[in-house]
Amino acid sequence: QMRLVESGGGVVQTGGSLRLSCTASGRTFTTYHFVMGWFRQAPGKDREFVAAIMWSGSSTYYADSVKGRFTISRDAVKDTVFLQMDSLRPEDTAVYYCAANSNAATTNRDMYTYWGQGTQVTVSS
Repeated sequence: QMRLVESGGGVVQTGGSLRLSCTASGRTFTTYHFVMGWFRQAPGKDREFVAAIMWSGSSTYYADSVKGRFTISRDAVKDTVFLQMDSLRPEDTAVYYCAANSNAATTNRDMYTYWGQGTQVTVSS
């Protein structure tokens, strides 16, 4: 089993920045083969893909809505994935979830096996 714990959410004004962290524990000896993703879910909406990174760090993927504003990265030594969020907008308000899968780099949430508990991000206008 792999356990994921997110942190770093909060309230920020439009145009501000936040950095989310997701620390993995448990099956970390196999994390090299994993794909780590960030998803978000706003009230009344489906959970949507935000960004993903191959644990090797070789490739990153972004939703069109966050390209150029968000950056995903990872610290292999600390088993931690980050989501740097800049130029935040009110529409970025959601609960952000960290997820992992050992299958493929994908935007499909159903392919992700492990999930964190989520962290709230609120962007005020």
